[in-house]
Amino acid sequence: MPAVNAPACCLLERELHLVLVRYARLCDERDWTLIDQVFSADASACYGGWALPDRAAILAMLRNNLGGCGPTQHLLGNLEVRIDGQAVSSRTAVRAAHQGAGPKAAQTYECMGHYHDRWCRTEDGWRIAHRAMVVTLEYGSRTLLGPAA
Repeated sequence: MPAVNAPACCLLERELHLVLVRYARLCDERDWTLIDQVFSADASACYGGWALPDRAAILAMLRNNLGGCGPTQHLLGNLEVRIDGQAVSSRTAVRAAHQGAGPKAAQTYECMGHYHDRWCRTEDGWRIAHRAMVVTLEYGSRTLLGPAA
């Protein structure tokens, strides 16, 4: 990319970073209202091989996995942004720690991997149009994940 475009690229990276921060807040604070500020209206996803055809399915998956879970922390970093013509995509490292709730409070589950996101510009800003999560490492048991009681 020519040097004259460097400020625009840095601004784009910052804008995408802020959307990723909102995603981490959505998950860790269970603030489901942030879904519209993270994913486009026609978004799709594939989390560890689990295909989610639309934003409603993405939100349902998040609620079903995190709603009954104890505290979580989604750490996102090493953001790499790629621009190919008009197409914008990114790769972000994720480390997500989960603690159980209630009778499962002593259990933990942690996964690490990458989000591969394809982005689209909406009138409200950048949103994830498609997300593919690749899990590369897991500790603990997924059994502590589940919907709210």
